[in-house]
Amino acid sequence: MARRGKKKAGLGIWVFRGAALLVLVAVSFAAWFWWDMRGWRPDAELYPEQGAVIEARAADTRFETLKATGADFVYLELGEAVLAPDPGFAARLENARDSGLKIGISTPFDPCLNAEKQSSYFTRMVPRDSALLPPAISLKSLASVCQPAISDAAVESELMTLINQIEMHSGKSVILRLGRDFELRHNIARMIERDLWLERDRARPDYAGRPWLLWSANSQYVSEASQVPIEWMVVQR
Repeated sequence: MARRGKKKAGLGIWVFRGAALLVLVAVSFAAWFWWDMRGWRPDAELYPEQGAVIEARAADTRFETLKATGADFVYLELGEAVLAPDPGFAARLENARDSGLKIGISTPFDPCLNAEKQSSYFTRMVPRDSALLPPAISLKSLASVCQPAISDAAVESELMTLINQIEMHSGKSVILRLGRDFELRHNIARMIERDLWLERDRARPDYAGRPWLLWSANSQYVSEASQVPIEWMVVQR
């Protein structure tokens, strides 16, 4: 009995050591992945057109540095339409223009807010300019938080209205920046024929079920152009 107890104790020690080793390997890999992603970008030979996303209300972005480090274009994010207008947006737009970068505007779709208010905010903030890249509509927020509740059919109807109004203002077809959860809920990629912008760190995204135009490949890219990590993206041709 004593010998059997010692065997069980020895087995328990090896199980504990094995589990500890697996945890150490997992932690080490996560740390390496985090460090590697800070400077990782997709291969420029596969994706010669690369750029960045500048979040809403971001300050002190050095667009000239961004261009010098390999960006060909930049998408500037607008804040939500329910918020007060961003007083720094016009300056960011002008600074990006001065750097020689191609510029696009990305605006979020709020399923809890009617399309008229959202398109009005966009047209107030974004000038009519044929030099701008096609505008993007970011589809990430779900209607599950809306009060009162909104049906999926109503969400999709308001989205189509917003698409039409932004396209009328810009004179260009929009790009749908499609979040994975939004696509799983609404199947927008199959429903609406527009170019897609998908997102997934490091690995090519495939959740839309059809080819994409833009890929946000690194959400935490560290650059001298910004004091905080930025989002790095590429074009697929």
